Amino acid sequence: MSQKTTFLELYLIRHGATEWSENGRHTGTTDLSLTELGKKQAEQLKKRLSQEKFSKVFCSPLKRALETCKICGLNPTINPDLREWNYGEYEGLTTLQIREKNPGWDIFEKGAPGGESPQQIASRAHHFLHQVHSLEGKIAIFSHAHFLRIFATVWLGAPPTFGTELILSTASVSILGYEQESRVIICWNDISHLGIS
Repeated sequence: MSQKTTFLELYLIRHGATEWSENGRHTGTTDLSLTELGKKQAEQLKKRLSQEKFSKVFCSPLKRALETCKICGLNPTINPDLREWNYGEYEGLTTLQIREKNPGWDIFEKGAPGGESPQQIASRAHHFLHQVHSLEGKIAIFSHAHFLRIFATVWLGAPPTFGTELILSTASVSILGYEQESRVIICWNDISHLGIS
């Protein structure tokens, strides 16, 4: 197999905190704005990303991602593939509340009743990857925790269930890229810019 000759790094950026993310509630289609903490995190993220020169910026159409991207001073292309998982009947519930009704539930294995399955999210991730894999340079992608975790599994060629191993904090930065021709994780869940040890 020949070495990859073009340079591509995908910066996966989770939005800043919202009221529901601070409470551990599943936030899919509910279009929440950032809290004051979320705005502060986005300002800290701006400093972190100012070191980078992006050839393209993509963003989910949901407010929390858009606000984070705009606070970072970037002008994105909106892509509906980047919206968060539709949690259906589990929208707004915490994992603990869900497991009281459905013990052992795992979103990456079982999906959400009345919402999307892991395979549907993986299909969206494949569709988006098809649009960006031929680009070059550093690409910023502002999106959401569960979608980005599935996107990483698609990048690696792993099953959606591997997403359960990949934590993503609010306002985190993760980087996907290549080692020679192999797709790899370069950096995952970097929150050093938030001053959290």
